[in-house]
Amino acid sequence: MTNNKKNPWGGDNQTPPELDEVIRDFKNKFGNIFGGVSSKSGAPIVSKTPIFKYLSILALLVWLGYGFYIIAPAEKGVILRFGAFQEETSQGPHWHLPYPIESLNRINVEAIQDMQIGYRDAVRNRRGGNVSSESLMLTKDENMINAKFAVQYKINDAQKYLFNVANPKLTLRQVVESAIRQVVGKNSMDYILIEGRAAIADSIKEKSQELLDVYAVGLLITTINMQDVQPPEPVQAAFSDAVKAREDKQRLINEAQTYANDILPKSRGRAARMLEEARGYKSKVVSKSEGEAARFKKILTEYQKAPGVTRERLYRETMENVLANTSKVVVDSKANNMMVLPIDKLLDNKAAHTNKIVIQGSQSQQVKQDGSIRNVFRNREVR
Repeated sequence: MTNNKKNPWGGDNQTPPELDEVIRDFKNKFGNIFGGVSSKSGAPIVSKTPIFKYLSILALLVWLGYGFYIIAPAEKGVILRFGAFQEETSQGPHWHLPYPIESLNRINVEAIQDMQIGYRDAVRNRRGGNVSSESLMLTKDENMINAKFAVQYKINDAQKYLFNVANPKLTLRQVVESAIRQVVGKNSMDYILIEGRAAIADSIKEKSQELLDVYAVGLLITTINMQDVQPPEPVQAAFSDAVKAREDKQRLINEAQTYANDILPKSRGRAARMLEEARGYKSKVVSKSEGEAARFKKILTEYQKAPGVTRERLYRETMENVLANTSKVVVDSKANNMMVLPIDKLLDNKAAHTNKIVIQGSQSQQVKQDGSIRNVFRNREVR
């Protein structure tokens, strides 16, 4: 019968190892790590394995650590492997194979950049001022103008921006200059200088963006502003005179329009008033005529009943109306041979004397006296 019980120390009927032997083995293992081993007697023996092997491992770990990177929210990371595009990363922590296998390009796709066409900013450029080669251009009516534009743009495609065009900013400048000359060449000088500034800037932006999309530059134009536009310096004086004359013309037009706005309502009011007066006069005449016709019809009825009496009454009423406003005196020469007195003169003198009395008295007394005197003389005339 075999014995199935085995010794846990590695062999049949073996005793546990000594403590000194265990310590010795432990030293030997760690001695190998640091470049040497110990003999059975415990003396260290120099190892043939070089120490830089372990340093290489440490350097490899450090090199791999350089592959960690963090992309900001406004950036895009473009990884190149031996110069060729590998991938595009967005915000957050990432890792790539360190240089020289792969390289990282950080592209800010949110930052707004600017560019000057026709001038340079003196703050950023020591040679600031006007750039005639960019600003002078020909209009549709064969006039020269000096125009300056400010372009604002940003990167909208990092991969296209890095690989499609060798110099994206130079390409942008050339594209915008070409669009400016194209748009300016299709418009007149007066339109560009006075009323078409905003429309021209919008048209330049649209055409420039179309060309950038065709070239796949990876840039997006946000705004194009016309900073300044004026005729060339040698003709500025003549142009200023033309502008002044145009302003005087507009001023006179405005004054004439103001006068028209003032006089036309008045004329319309007077015309309306005259029409209303004419309508009133028409209504008055028609009503009076209708009344006269109705009165005549009534008189005719009475005349048909008593022609003699009616004729006499009409005669007396007519004579009363005629003689009421005259100063003549009618005397029957057959009935009386008395000398005709100038009664009209006497009436005038009496009236003047009465006016003097009224000035000293009250107005009511004057009326009564005038009425009584006239009644007396009127009775005498009737007699």
